[in-house]
Amino acid sequence: QGHVVRNWKVRWFVLLQDKLLYYKVEGGKKEPSPKGRILLDGCTIICPCLEYENRPLLIKLKTKTNTDYFLECCSREERDSWALDITGAIHAGHPVQVQELHRMKNSFKLLENISLHNIVERMYDSSTGIKLTRNLDQGNRYKETFTGSALVDWLISNSFAVSRFEAVTLASLLMDENFIRPVGVRSTEAMRSSDPSEKFLDDSTALYMFAESSKKNTSSKEEVHFNISELSGTIVKQGFLVKQGHKRKNWKVRKFVLRADPAFLHYYDPTKEDNKPVGGFSLRGCLVSALEDNGVPAGVKGNVQGNLFKIITKNDIHYYIQASSKAERVQWIEAIKRLT
Repeated sequence: QGHVVRNWKVRWFVLLQDKLLYYKVEGGKKEPSPKGRILLDGCTIICPCLEYENRPLLIKLKTKTNTDYFLECCSREERDSWALDITGAIHAGHPVQVQELHRMKNSFKLLENISLHNIVERMYDSSTGIKLTRNLDQGNRYKETFTGSALVDWLISNSFAVSRFEAVTLASLLMDENFIRPVGVRSTEAMRSSDPSEKFLDDSTALYMFAESSKKNTSSKEEVHFNISELSGTIVKQGFLVKQGHKRKNWKVRKFVLRADPAFLHYYDPTKEDNKPVGGFSLRGCLVSALEDNGVPAGVKGNVQGNLFKIITKNDIHYYIQASSKAERVQWIEAIKRLT
């Protein structure tokens, strides 16, 4: 990804002992002189990097001067191979760390304080949990599923495992304890394997779902799950605003509650007495901005009184909200910006 223009370009990379060189490619050939370099001394590497939801093959490098580089590979195998080699180069002067890296890659010990219930609760989180999608397998459509490789990526990125081997073992435990279950031909057949290490597949074509998902799908109303931790933050602002619905695009009054540590914005239906939010999202990575009253954006329908502002989440979900006055709109925007 470019630093000035945030577009994605093909580059030819060469890994040296202390730096990563990248070259421009023209006519299928790399140019003789490098376009740039990434110094590996003091670098930290994040892999898998899930900052871009639609780009699961990313490696993130942060230099000691706090410059971020995002590199996208062509496959998970290539991504993991590059990540291991780059990590080895970063620690080249520390052979003990390199040995430890390879040891962790090929061994597994479940942390004593780890809780499978806690992992599943985090997986359900509406903003930072594992993304559920519709998938097609052998002509059958499955709702609210995730792939084996997506779960492995998620477990590593959330520090529940340090290698893919560990993450696969942990995912197998989740399956053994009936927190998740296989769906579709590939994952179901693997479940019948006599080898415990092959029961869960780290594969982008193997499908899994929460064991309770089938029960939820029979409900007439969509259930919204919230992690207790996201509702435990300090309330910094609350009040009534008008929000546009995502499906019907109608406008409804909602009570909004802004919390810090962790930073979340939840909204409640004032006609209900259970005091449970009907929606909410993490403010990490969000963008918030005022919308001019002399033009209605394409995503906005219905009765717009004015004082409109928009919040775009990290997952690219757009929320359109109306305040009662321009002053109130400014107050909400400033309060939200401080927490993003």
